[in-house]
Amino acid sequence: MFSPGQEEPSAPNKEPVKYGELVVLGYNGALPNGDRGRRKSRFALYKRPKASGVKPSTVHVISTPQASKAISSKGQHSISYTLSRNQTVVVEYTHDKDTDMFQVGRSTESPIDFVVTDTISGSQNNDEAQITQSTISRFACRIVCDRNEPYTARIFAAGFDSSKNIFLGEKAAKWTNPDGHMDGLTTNGVLVMHPRGGFTEESQPGVWREISVCGDVYTLRETRSAQQRGKLVESETNVLQDGSLIDLCGATLLWRTADGLFHTPTQKHIEALRQEINAARPQCPVGLNTLVFPSINRKEVVEEKQPWAYLSCGHVHGYHNWGHRSDTEANERECPMCRTVGPYVPLWLGCEAGFYVDAGPPTHAFTPCGHVCSEKSAKYWSQIPLPHGTHAFHAACPFCATQLVGEQNCIKLIFQGPID
Repeated sequence: MFSPGQEEPSAPNKEPVKYGELVVLGYNGALPNGDRGRRKSRFALYKRPKASGVKPSTVHVISTPQASKAISSKGQHSISYTLSRNQTVVVEYTHDKDTDMFQVGRSTESPIDFVVTDTISGSQNNDEAQITQSTISRFACRIVCDRNEPYTARIFAAGFDSSKNIFLGEKAAKWTNPDGHMDGLTTNGVLVMHPRGGFTEESQPGVWREISVCGDVYTLRETRSAQQRGKLVESETNVLQDGSLIDLCGATLLWRTADGLFHTPTQKHIEALRQEINAARPQCPVGLNTLVFPSINRKEVVEEKQPWAYLSCGHVHGYHNWGHRSDTEANERECPMCRTVGPYVPLWLGCEAGFYVDAGPPTHAFTPCGHVCSEKSAKYWSQIPLPHGTHAFHAACPFCATQLVGEQNCIKLIFQGPID
């Protein structure tokens, strides 16, 4: 794949082991202002030169804040559960030679490996449009990967801060499990959905669940930040699989395994499909001019020869300024081919290869944004309910996060070939 390594290979001339990649939904191959350092639209997790994982060890029940501080400042990882003003349970964590830990969150502090900010739908995510009050936690979640085959990846809510601590205050949802160990939930929660049947054209959406700080699986709370936890789902685990979705309340990440990525089209493959469709010289059936999908590097600027489509019928045209039905619905146009009335938008090729479930030709467009990808990929994302706000779910375009509309959420495109 085309992601640069996060880490130097542990041995010269030896490819580092890739555990998988996290891809942020709503971006078409890169952040609008470009990927920078740990802030990017896609993050590859590689085996670290030295194990970075931790595992729970000693548990302390403490009655004074000073004693709690003394433990949390020992330089060891720890999780503190504040039960009341005079009682805190501190669980110390010790080094785990068999795992690597990666942390995700909004904070730009050094413990965060992958910095994630709120996704604004329509991908107009420039600096001026920044969300004033982010709902993503500064230290949102951690992913722990086994250093030995099959390199299993597990997700846990909350991440360790710069002092190597996780603090669950008095108001956070927390409890003691039957076996005696403490657990809790973060304010807005970390939700996970594993698709049934993996990440393939045959997959079906799974059920959204909440992951606890210790990695147990629960049904969703009534609202995102409710005090009362859901029910424990003993039959499910926090193991990530190819196509698992992770929602951090403001951004949704797709987990792709190294093996899954091996069978996914690459950016080169998508560029070849673009050239192939352009080589067929699709024409505007009215203006008879040849249409051209712009290069992958020019994703934001509408070009003169760019294809446009009527999203109610799928007929592809060049840009023209007729067919307006009324002043009230500025984007409602009548298709000259079949008289169907509906939105008329420019078409954009979906360039983020990680969102494709197959390597089929770009024949379908999402409605209403006009991002184009393979039929099976379009149908897959059209049926996936993504969390929106504190308790709503809706399908969205993976390339720009726009909420999908229409009967199918996507439409088959009808291209006119050259007349000669």
